[in-house]
Amino acid sequence: MLQETISTDQPVGRWQDYVVPQCWEAFTDDDHAVWDLLFARQIELLGSRVVSPFLDGIDLLKLSHPGVPDVEGLNAILTPRTGWTTVAVPGLVPDEIFFAMLGERVFPVGNFIRRREQLDYLEAPDCFHDMFGHIPMLAHHDYAEMAEHIGRLGVAAIAAGEGHRAARLYWHSVEFGLAREAGELKILGAGLASSFGESHLSLESDAVERLPFSVERAVNTPYKHDAFQPRYLVSESLERTIAEVLALTPEELLNL
Repeated sequence: MLQETISTDQPVGRWQDYVVPQCWEAFTDDDHAVWDLLFARQIELLGSRVVSPFLDGIDLLKLSHPGVPDVEGLNAILTPRTGWTTVAVPGLVPDEIFFAMLGERVFPVGNFIRRREQLDYLEAPDCFHDMFGHIPMLAHHDYAEMAEHIGRLGVAAIAAGEGHRAARLYWHSVEFGLAREAGELKILGAGLASSFGESHLSLESDAVERLPFSVERAVNTPYKHDAFQPRYLVSESLERTIAEVLALTPEELLNL
């Protein structure tokens, strides 16, 4: 998902073909304990270092309840609020499928959780990354609209053979974006919100670049999908990120 090289050589079918039952009852006691451990330490770490709508979403969706959340419970709250629905998938889905899902306000959630020895880093997104990192922000109405718009941009870009443009925009905003709030540097992206190590790095390290966010810079800035990022794009505010992305048309995206 969202790697720098996007291929459309093979047909990928419909996004519905990638959906599987979550099988919540198959999560073990240790799986639930891993979720609780990850949740507790990440909430403590983030404190006020994440944009406030993220914490509002955590409360609204009752994600502090013990154990791995079930998608039906999440959807019972999320769907009436912003029209988004979570669905379970067995792992990474092709970018064509991922963007098609976003364009219909559907977010894929891994039906597995990392092991204890993988607490600090996991290349493939598990249910903690997806549910803790992404879903809280989808309860924010304007952000929910932005995420859908990126999905539609992605579908159009891939059809034009330029899927990497939308992938980079998504990466530098939804996944690893930073934003200022009340004058302070805050985490915006889900990849940062759900990562113990990289959340520290993005805000505190002198070894990374922090550049002003713009959609043009995002589209033209490569990224690493399998390692901590060497640079982060910082928006003036969450609202500014949302406004800039929503103003972008598919035609403009292809010409940046």
